[in-house]
Amino acid sequence: MNINKIEKGTELIIELEGRLDTTTSPELEKELKQSLSGVTSLILDMDKLDYISSAGLRVLLSAQKEMNKQGSMLVKNVNENIMEIFDVTGFVDILNIEGV
Repeated sequence: MNINKIEKGTELIIELEGRLDTTTSPELEKELKQSLSGVTSLILDMDKLDYISSAGLRVLLSAQKEMNKQGSMLVKNVNENIMEIFDVTGFVDILNIEGV
């Protein structure tokens, strides 16, 4: 998985590419822990994300909880397969997903 980070003041955009699974989710978790200090707006761009596992969902949930304390989190450009996973797991009710 590739993680591309774009910082604009207190806004952080993280573009995810590939698969967010058991192998790669610790990488995203580490990146978020290092980067969220002072961030009031977190945007996760999933345009190039092919797959997300339960490990990836756990990282998103953790990020959402953190951002609830200090600002907002937006998930955007979600493909049909990942949207279906969000639907089945109830994450559509937890995450702010653009375009839904």
